[in-house]
Amino acid sequence: MLKVGDKAPEFCLPNQDDVEICLRDLKGKWVVLYFYPKDLTPGCTTEACDFTNELDEFEKLDAIVLGVSADSTKKHRSFIEKKNLKITLLSDEDHKVIEAFGAWQLKKMYGKEFMGIVRSTFIIDPEGVIKAVWPKVKVKGHVQQVKEKLMELKGS
Repeated sequence: MLKVGDKAPEFCLPNQDDVEICLRDLKGKWVVLYFYPKDLTPGCTTEACDFTNELDEFEKLDAIVLGVSADSTKKHRSFIEKKNLKITLLSDEDHKVIEAFGAWQLKKMYGKEFMGIVRSTFIIDPEGVIKAVWPKVKVKGHVQQVKEKLMELKGS
């Protein structure tokens, strides 16, 4: 997994509306990039709703919140509509960006091992450098931690 001080890998991924979002186009802004396993599952829904509820606060800090999973753009649209989400969700169906950030890892559930997305969050500064990493996120209270860290990094 990437760490603080690493340059964030360049990427372009389609959002829920099939519009390509590229990291290079976000230069000059802070980016909260979070990886999550699957749309419409309990932990992922809670995390997405928490980010939505705090979106105004992140925008005041000049930050963009982007959620990434391997779900399709169609599934993202459904997730956004059903849960009234205001955040942008990116689709990485071939896992290239998920792997580049190190969030595609061996997981264990019910005694079975499989490759999957480890819930993780990165704060990327306006120059594209990773300034904070949460490698194995516990959803409860996470969005608040991210917001506080962003405020600290910005000196707010």
